[in-house]
Amino acid sequence: MDIVAVAAVAENGIIGDGPTLPWELPDEVRRYRERVAGETVAIGRRTFEMFDDPPGARQIVLSRAERTHADPAVSHASGVEAAIERASRDGASVLYVLGGAAIYEVFLPYYDRMLLSRVDGTYDGDAAFPEFDTAVWNMTSETRFDGYTLERWERADG
Repeated sequence: MDIVAVAAVAENGIIGDGPTLPWELPDEVRRYRERVAGETVAIGRRTFEMFDDPPGARQIVLSRAERTHADPAVSHASGVEAAIERASRDGASVLYVLGGAAIYEVFLPYYDRMLLSRVDGTYDGDAAFPEFDTAVWNMTSETRFDGYTLERWERADG
């Protein structure tokens, strides 16, 4: 199973400001949702709770406290290994990691790929994407869109 980070990241590393994105890029949001539609996603509890309609077909919500969810497509995981095990048990070929900042950070050693929408400009915010070692990662493609560039990163050893 591949583990893939999907994030929109401003030039200064910001990914969010409280319960909102500090920019408005509806086409980027649409592409993000299309990429994970029908897939299993790992998402932090606070990020999950920000969505009225969470992305992905199945959500694995990471939280230190055990939680139950009425929706059978939503399950709890106490950490990275538990989330990976759950996704594998559910037959996922890819586990998309959708944040927030702490979730991106703890999954960093496990990623096979990162799909980062580099948003034009710098923004104020309270959450940032983790720094990563570019000696460990190769950017394999860049695709320019209005307001952002989609970067595909792959592990150098993979």
